[in-house]
Amino acid sequence: MPASPVDLDAQVRAADPDRWLSSRFVAYESLRADLITLYAFEAELMVIPTRVTQPLLAEMRYRWWADQLEGVFSNAPPIGHPLLEALSGVVRRHALERAILDALIEAHIGRVHGKAHDLDAFYVGPMQAGVRVLAGPGHEAAVVEAGRMRGLSQTGRADEARALRGAANAALKALPTVAFPAVAHASLLDPAAPEPLKRLKLVWASLTGRV
Repeated sequence: MPASPVDLDAQVRAADPDRWLSSRFVAYESLRADLITLYAFEAELMVIPTRVTQPLLAEMRYRWWADQLEGVFSNAPPIGHPLLEALSGVVRRHALERAILDALIEAHIGRVHGKAHDLDAFYVGPMQAGVRVLAGPGHEAAVVEAGRMRGLSQTGRADEARALRGAANAALKALPTVAFPAVAHASLLDPAAPEPLKRLKLVWASLTGRV
């Protein structure tokens, strides 16, 4: 079962430390909590292959989450399921598009069956959702390259990620400053870097608006 609402922040810190660190730069606590809820949902999806050994069993679990989105997007999540209740509130407050979460789940199903990473589904779409939480709609195009840059670095293609940095930063000039914490983690090209170094990189990225 997912963590209780007070534990979502800790859950994300353990599962996704880069984005947790980036979220510290969100000025408003309520928006930070909404962003963390999105990341906690992704954390639940990411952990599924570590809990089951058969692709079919993993797919069944992903299908269950996909089915739950019907209640989330109709504001009728399962009562007593803290993460889905919180996610429903985020969807309602920010008018999030279900297609992004559906695509994310389908990409996970593809991965457990041996398909290549869908960078847009895994990284671009969730980054666009995070930006929408922080700054509202209309900024999706500004983060496409940054999302792909993040995906490349996370899949062992750091050189390709660096090559995309110029295009990413050019596009990010159109992004409102308030939305940058949903993007800043794209600057962290080395997943194995120590946390103090990551913090410094995020401070610099936030000050400059560049990844």
